[in-house]
Amino acid sequence: MKFERITISANHMGGVPCIRGLRIPVATVLKMLAAGMSDDEILADYPDLEPQDIREALRFAASAVLERELPVLSQP
Repeated sequence: MKFERITISANHMGGVPCIRGLRIPVATVLKMLAAGMSDDEILADYPDLEPQDIREALRFAASAVLERELPVLSQP
């Protein structure tokens, strides 16, 4: 899957996936969404972001989860 709005560079933020080369990690956007913030609230906090950046961050996260085997604790 191609991500036009996600950049990863060893020379930029230590290789952390970021939004469009900005110093805004994908994880930061995901944490804000997980905390219940709306797109409008995120965009207000980070005016350099665009609505498409938020959608692409979610697609990136979904793709990352599909690519890895994650440990899940079994419930008793």
